[in-house]
Amino acid sequence: MELNGLSLPPVLKVFPGLKPPNKTLLFHQICVLVITFLAYASFHASRKPPSIVKSVLGPTVPSNSTQGSNLSPNDAGWAPFNGADGTHRLGELDLAFLSSYSAGMYFAGHVGDRIDLRLFLVAGMMGSGIFTVLFGLGYWFDVHVLGYFVVVQILCGVFQSIGWPCVVAVVGNWLGESKRGLIMGVWNSHTSVGNIVGSVVASGVLEFGWGWSFVVPGLLIIFVGFLVHVLLVVSPEDMGFVHPGNGVEMSGQERTFVENNPQTTESEEAKLIESEGAASSDSSSAIGFLEAWKKPGVASFAFCLFFSKLVAYTFLYWLPFYIRHTAVAGMHISHKTAGLLSTIFDIGGVLGGVTAGFISDIIEARAITSILFLFLSIPALILYRAFGSLSMLANIALMLVSGFFVNGPYSLITTAVAADLGKQSSNGGNSRSLATVTAIIDGTGSVGAALGPLLAGYISTRGWNSVFFMLILSILFAGLFLIRVARTEISAKLPEK
Repeated sequence: MELNGLSLPPVLKVFPGLKPPNKTLLFHQICVLVITFLAYASFHASRKPPSIVKSVLGPTVPSNSTQGSNLSPNDAGWAPFNGADGTHRLGELDLAFLSSYSAGMYFAGHVGDRIDLRLFLVAGMMGSGIFTVLFGLGYWFDVHVLGYFVVVQILCGVFQSIGWPCVVAVVGNWLGESKRGLIMGVWNSHTSVGNIVGSVVASGVLEFGWGWSFVVPGLLIIFVGFLVHVLLVVSPEDMGFVHPGNGVEMSGQERTFVENNPQTTESEEAKLIESEGAASSDSSSAIGFLEAWKKPGVASFAFCLFFSKLVAYTFLYWLPFYIRHTAVAGMHISHKTAGLLSTIFDIGGVLGGVTAGFISDIIEARAITSILFLFLSIPALILYRAFGSLSMLANIALMLVSGFFVNGPYSLITTAVAADLGKQSSNGGNSRSLATVTAIIDGTGSVGAALGPLLAGYISTRGWNSVFFMLILSILFAGLFLIRVARTEISAKLPEK
């Protein structure tokens, strides 16, 4: 069992003491979880600036702002987004990014199952950072051409699409199925943590010019991309460990023996490891795109995520704008305060994702858990729209509850469900299908993510009640797509007659 030097990151070549048997499987699992957490958090941090600067780029602020007559230059808007159809242009900008993101997701998953995931992930991070910075440079170069911003967002979306299939595939390689819902629920808080970091950073530098709100997060993801290149180990096999999903574990002595004597296969332990490897070799090749669609549950969860991400990404891209343009206790708040306040939704999302993962592990039913959260999010959104403007306390509390229920199923489906389906027994536990299945589910969800912000940009001109009606209707459809899977889960738990 020789270590694959080509797949190892530079840190292991410089510090060989980090290799087994000096460091355990658990040590490297924790390292992978931390590194991939930081990687995808930085993706979302660099994805957050457009929502923070919407109220700066778009139509002018309401006349009864708490800023009174002392308006900053930011309040004049930025052509071509500050006209009467400014919200339409902003929605189209979101569509440009998310359309290329969703299309690139299918391609990224297919490629990710066939090449070095570490290098592919790093390429996505570097490209995302470069094009995020290029968007911000439009501020200093005084760019007012819509085509420039659209092209930059399209290319940025392509590189952003590389991230998710890669990090889920890497984590799926290192983790077995035990407690996957809870572990990945905690791990998937990187989405909300990244949103929070992106909101705080982008809002914090907004007063110096909206360009900084893009440049700083862009440089951040480039820096984290460098760390990923140096530190990330894609698979336990690259370190000489047996894959957690193989059902075979080695003690420290057995692992040391095999590594020091790769040519010796006479022991019972070595024979067992070899037999397991041979039994799984037929399922180690990547599966086709259409074949992955046919796997049980993939289509149901994919279309559920279509509507779930439509809701989640509408909040992601429009919540600061909504807060800025909706009076709270009769007063409109500033751009910076609106951006910071929107992080409450993501804090609720962290709690919701962890709770959904924990519940799904306890009852061993992902679909039932998702439906529960989806249907509870409907009254939460109604209450937030109806009473969120009464006071700041009511706004914060109801926004927290809304984020809890909206992001719960979204987090569960994009992590634990995707990992489960990618390695389900119908595919012989084939880990090489993981990136493809993940890309199909999240790629389909990203189509909804592209549609939601676009529709919000157009529908918001008719009033925010219409936007919330669209969100509630989408949640209903998301739940309906999981009913069949939930019935299967319930039937499996009922005693046979």
